[in-house]
Amino acid sequence: MSTAMLTGEVLTPDDPAYADVRPPFNVIHPDRPDLVVRCHETADVVSAVRYARDQGLHPVVRGGGHSVAGFASTVGGMVIDLAPMHAVEVDARARLARVGGGALWQEVDRETQAFGLATPGGLVSDTGVAGLTLGGGYGWLRRRHGLACDNLLAAEVVCADGEVRIASADEHPDLLWALRGGGGNFGVVTTFTFALHPVGPVVAAVVAFYPVEDAVDVLRGFRSACDGLPYDVTAEASVITVPADPELPPPVHDRACVVVEAMHAGDADAGLALLRPLCELGTPIAALAEPMPYTALQSASDAIFPRGELRSYWRGTYFSELSDDAIEALAVVARGRPSPRTMLAVMQMGGALTRVDPDASAFHERTAPWAVGLLGNWFDAGDDAHNVAWVRDAYDRRLAPFGTGTTYLNFNGRAGGGPDAGVREGHGPKLRRLAEVKAAYDPGNLFRANHNITPATA
Repeated sequence: MSTAMLTGEVLTPDDPAYADVRPPFNVIHPDRPDLVVRCHETADVVSAVRYARDQGLHPVVRGGGHSVAGFASTVGGMVIDLAPMHAVEVDARARLARVGGGALWQEVDRETQAFGLATPGGLVSDTGVAGLTLGGGYGWLRRRHGLACDNLLAAEVVCADGEVRIASADEHPDLLWALRGGGGNFGVVTTFTFALHPVGPVVAAVVAFYPVEDAVDVLRGFRSACDGLPYDVTAEASVITVPADPELPPPVHDRACVVVEAMHAGDADAGLALLRPLCELGTPIAALAEPMPYTALQSASDAIFPRGELRSYWRGTYFSELSDDAIEALAVVARGRPSPRTMLAVMQMGGALTRVDPDASAFHERTAPWAVGLLGNWFDAGDDAHNVAWVRDAYDRRLAPFGTGTTYLNFNGRAGGGPDAGVREGHGPKLRRLAEVKAAYDPGNLFRANHNITPATA
């Protein structure tokens, strides 16, 4: 088929530059597209979308490429690669950032922190802005400033008809509503406009490493310590076998630990006084409580999630309470992990998440005080079946009985499942309205490489 109508760099597997295309994060999903269009400007995206539509293709859109469900990967077909569109422009006076659809959070943090500003991003700085935001977006600022999608004020979108639309409170507000948590169903977002907030450049942070054998007592202490914390504080407790990273304390290298972390988004000195009790939930193997650059905290987990190396299958849900029985179940899962890189995360919610009008965005679950992620990660393809089966079993038998029945779609893996897996649980009663918006902007379901929403029919 002729590609003469395309603008941007058009690459096939025979082109030397094909190997330089930003790889996806999750290698359990094979990635060998027939065609990659590397877009440098909005006009390139327009031509790519129109070409896909005219050729009967269903393009894969790759922003950061961090989709755990493999929606940034494909065998055959076409990838619209936004990596060249990664510019970040900060208007410090208006406290706004315009961010290209191919940017990573590390690029946003670097530019915004030059002005002592930030917008809620993810917990791994290599994550793409687009996927994280469109799916919701949890980070260290969630209790103080909400989700990434809550701070999305406007977006430039190339829709399925090849037309460019601005989604904002004044133009196509239904599209902006859907982009705030509805995923990549509605077009290719070429530019995001975010609200910025004073943060850092130095924040108070703690990290404490406890033996996994003490998981029950530590999680009970964590529950108590989180009770009543101000919205400036966001905390979480994770279980992982800590890699032998030279920047981590040697006593925790290659040791299974409950890692308790927290950040205070306000004054660093005042924040440390609030955070230090998290280092006293038992006898830690090692603990750190000190001011640190916000950008350092944002990138602290990067080494645990190396791009293009891990094979991943994740599941996530919410708990309405962290009961003693739930903690016992979490401890069983923590001790049974089949791979050192598999992580169990218990994330404190609340705060700003609950202050957003529930009708203001497509993002559904705002009331649960805890989010729980079971993040299966391993390296060897020969271990795929065992690890996927273990995650499914541990989630279904141990975690789901304590869950709310809702899920966080950015944590929802797809190994062996269809693109609509978890969609009803992720969107709840908002799915009907999302289907109507989908029908308005993508009635033919051109954009289906996502947690897919079927367009409503008349």
